[in-house]
Amino acid sequence: MPLDVDTIGKACRSADMVSGRQFCRSELDRFRALLQESGDLIVGCTQESPVFEEAAGETGERPLTFVNIREAAGWSNEAAKAGPKMAALLAAAAEPLPDIPFVGLQSDGVILIYGRDEAAIEAAEHLKDHLDVTVLITRPDRLAPQRKTEFPVVQGTIRAAKGWLGAFELTVDDYAQPAPSSRDTLRFGTPRNGAVSKCDIVLDLSGGASLLPAGDLRDGYLRADPGDPAAILRAVMKARDLTGTFDKPRYINYQADICAHARSRIVGCRRCLDLCPTGAIEPAGDHVAISAEICAGCGQCAAACPTGAASYALPPADTLMRKLRTILTVYREAGGRNAAILFHDESHGIEMIDALARYGDGLPADVIPVVVNEITQIGLEAIAAAFAYGAGDVRFLLRARPRHDVTGLNRTIALAEPILSGLGYGAGRIAAIETDDPDQLGEALRALAPAPARPAPASFRPAGAKRDVQRLALRELHRVAPQPVEVIALPQGAPFGAVDVKAEGCTLCLACVSACPTGAMSADPDRPMLKFTEDACVQCGLCAATCPEKVIALKPQLDFRAATASPRIMKQEDPFECIRCGKPFGVKSTIERVTAKLEGKHWMFKGQADRLNVLKMCEDCRVVAVTEQAFDPYGGGISERPRPRTTDDYLREEEKGRG
Repeated sequence: MPLDVDTIGKACRSADMVSGRQFCRSELDRFRALLQESGDLIVGCTQESPVFEEAAGETGERPLTFVNIREAAGWSNEAAKAGPKMAALLAAAAEPLPDIPFVGLQSDGVILIYGRDEAAIEAAEHLKDHLDVTVLITRPDRLAPQRKTEFPVVQGTIRAAKGWLGAFELTVDDYAQPAPSSRDTLRFGTPRNGAVSKCDIVLDLSGGASLLPAGDLRDGYLRADPGDPAAILRAVMKARDLTGTFDKPRYINYQADICAHARSRIVGCRRCLDLCPTGAIEPAGDHVAISAEICAGCGQCAAACPTGAASYALPPADTLMRKLRTILTVYREAGGRNAAILFHDESHGIEMIDALARYGDGLPADVIPVVVNEITQIGLEAIAAAFAYGAGDVRFLLRARPRHDVTGLNRTIALAEPILSGLGYGAGRIAAIETDDPDQLGEALRALAPAPARPAPASFRPAGAKRDVQRLALRELHRVAPQPVEVIALPQGAPFGAVDVKAEGCTLCLACVSACPTGAMSADPDRPMLKFTEDACVQCGLCAATCPEKVIALKPQLDFRAATASPRIMKQEDPFECIRCGKPFGVKSTIERVTAKLEGKHWMFKGQADRLNVLKMCEDCRVVAVTEQAFDPYGGGISERPRPRTTDDYLREEEKGRG
């Protein structure tokens, strides 16, 4: 492949670049000599990484970083123009990554094989010398007994399943054990429902629906078509290796104190619950609970979380944004123009890019591939940062039939589209490419039109929590926009916006203030007042759901002035002054309305001016007045006190209604 050494060297000024033709073979000694030098070592090759790692091991544990510049850039019909892209990819490889947090899974090798016929027995025969096997047969039909009972075979149908590798719990109906005297066919005893089985591994050969949501993403749950011997053998081989202690990445960092799920049993935000494909997220009072053991790392909860309570860890949002900053800055400094970012994963994306490079025209020179753990982890902050740093297009490479639901990504794209088009970046600049055909991928990328002219791109360096870097990226996106506007209407479910309050119906009870998890709704300590801070609002809906008068409505929008705007007064009134000490308290209109309704109409207050006056006193004077007057809540007007209704009253009314 052609290698533009000068372009790469100029763009990667902070590094010493050494080029060669065959470091993995004829020039391996040159590579060994480079290992003796200090500093980080980045190798522009992934195919021969085992060779380089072996050489590094000979001289001690020298960490190496590998980056693919051949299939991603050099093997292309536009390879002669790919120097800026190579420089960008090499520079991005030098960006430091934080340590990956892990959660431990412990499996003692107890496996339940769930099947319908002899295929389950045969799988157990393969595993009996490696694992502690139990076979559960659903609705068995003429199943031959074993000559020697080397593992239990029982009858039953799994009604419910939960858990993960090392901690599965199954609820079994129609459970029964076989009679040891079974002759030609296994005969089972009296069945019972609700039996519970615990195991470390589940091998599902039943041929039915998955026992777990997104079962193919659940560690320790293996499933194969009972009619496909090759698939069963693959599952058996996987099961044999699932004994011991395993480190699983903790994909999501979670801060319960800023979660906007619920307050006082009233539900607001449900974004993560609605999007999680594995059932790893469950309500837990005012917050949610995320099981790191079940989580498969799709990242949709983190991308959708409006407060940043759930944030992705592989890598964190600010780390990915810094990588995009390096890629697009170096690409531009090396002479590149009209960069398009192609987000892809390893399992599908790398194979597609490899096939396109080897058997097709390769990636266009202006398309820069960026590998991530899961495509669905990409949030609005990364998209906004990419365009702010100078990208002309962003594409997401997905399978034609994704492994899990990608609704979260589609919502993120739908959220970003009006922002980008509203700021003049152009319509259709962000989209998903859903294909398993490398040629279709190449055609879609070559069809990208040049981006419109814009001011100099941003260069901010993001650092901090997700919500903070998201705000920063959007402000910078607005600052360098071709056609900046102040307010952009957004679709329902957007994490930004205002609220509309019908002031005439608001009683200033301030229930919305108590419910708001971000402080967007606030009160004034000195007078009855409701204030709203748009920059803090995440459109969780708790204020609208909590409002007893139902006078609050959400208004999704992105107002770029909100970051510097003062809190907006939604309603204010005069306080009521205590008739005894003059201290202001409560809301004047509310006190007057309540006393007017009670005066002369309620049995406790008829002809009782002193009682009514108590309602017009502050909390301190009310206590004094009640004490001085020996206040009896059931005295005075007792003759008019309504008699409590009894069961007999209701029965008589019911009989009258029937008559």
